[in-house]
Amino acid sequence: MSFHSDAREQRLYLVLAALFVTHAVTANLIGLKIFALGPSLGLPPISFDLFGQALKLDLTAGVLLWPAVFVLTDIINEYFGVRGVRFLSWLTAALIVYVSLVVAVAIALSPADWWPGSSGSASVPDMQAAYSAVFSMGVWSIAGSVTAFLASQVIDIKIFRALRARTGSRLLWLRATVSTVIGQLLDSYLVLYIAFVLGPAHWPIDRWLAIGSMNFLYKVLIAMLMIPVLYAVHAGIRAYLGHARAEVLTATA
Repeated sequence: MSFHSDAREQRLYLVLAALFVTHAVTANLIGLKIFALGPSLGLPPISFDLFGQALKLDLTAGVLLWPAVFVLTDIINEYFGVRGVRFLSWLTAALIVYVSLVVAVAIALSPADWWPGSSGSASVPDMQAAYSAVFSMGVWSIAGSVTAFLASQVIDIKIFRALRARTGSRLLWLRATVSTVIGQLLDSYLVLYIAFVLGPAHWPIDRWLAIGSMNFLYKVLIAMLMIPVLYAVHAGIRAYLGHARAEVLTATA
């Protein structure tokens, strides 16, 4: 990536970088919650069998934000090249580890004896246990998250650039979709394999395949639904930079 003297380009990279890092780190923090998709949408629970596993459409909350991370990856790749997005990927991985360590220290701090855990009618008998349960991430979960994130980013970046070399400025939807689908495929299975198959949970392979497939299909669906958003963001960037400057930036990315 080459930084240009144009202040608009520097501000654009800063905003995209902030969104990228914020989405990725936040997705890692909220990912411990498993939510039921059907009831969340006001629908009855959705049940089905997959790879011999009786499953409901229960997903990690992290899937709310990971598709946006992959879209931002493609946008940054388009305008600031491989070096620009690779730098952010490594920075984000380091920050995920850093935040996890800070959270671990916060959990280990001795709670004040007056910290009651009560608020109005909602009472938490043991606020320290609740705090630890909500924020605690095991070593295997952190390793899985960081490894899957970096591996999927490398794949996404390379495929996007290879398609960009063949299509030029045309077919943005194609290179964004193909790179995202393959990147999400790796991410969805690898994180679960490291965290729950190799980790102390020792999931059976059929459960890993079932839950990984469900997460992958959901994230791909959301990523495809975000294609109009991708085009809208590109239109906004071109309006902000000016068409001529945007063309130069993408050509030199």
